[in-house]
Amino acid sequence: MSNPFTTEQFADIQKAQINGLLTLANTAFAGVERLAALNLNTARTLFEDGAGSARALLGAKDAQDFFALQSTLAQPAFDKALIWSRSAYEIGNNTREELNKVFEAQLAEASQSIDTSLDALVKNAPAGTDAAVSASVGAFRSALGATASVYETLNKAARQVSDYAEANLAATAKPAPKGKKAQ
Repeated sequence: MSNPFTTEQFADIQKAQINGLLTLANTAFAGVERLAALNLNTARTLFEDGAGSARALLGAKDAQDFFALQSTLAQPAFDKALIWSRSAYEIGNNTREELNKVFEAQLAEASQSIDTSLDALVKNAPAGTDAAVSASVGAFRSALGATASVYETLNKAARQVSDYAEANLAATAKPAPKGKKAQ
């Protein structure tokens, strides 16, 4: 019986795993960088707006002016908070999608590699063990299929949660209906 696995094959598998982990890490870091940039820009804008608001409020001539200014300054702050939340959600969602693509590509590659290895195992089984090896490989493939099914179900559930969150965010972004003034 010849050995179906070589040192080079094991080295190639390890290199592929390391490259995959680096790709995942780089994708995650890119998302964190985008979120950090968003937060820094938002903080800078809030600081500048806060200073401008403070100047405007200090320039109020009387209490009525002060309260009128205060109410007009609140809406832009709320709008900016809503914009930040949409942007942060979008960054998180895009990063998740990118990570999913990388993970799915790695999963497909690993699945192909496992199939090739299992075929080699069956082909190189010692004489008289064909039935046992085939049964073991079949059971292993069934387990892999079940695992893939669970992964797909979880992925589908994650997409549904993401769609639900996106719908809620879109609903939040719509202006509230104007009520009638009290008489």
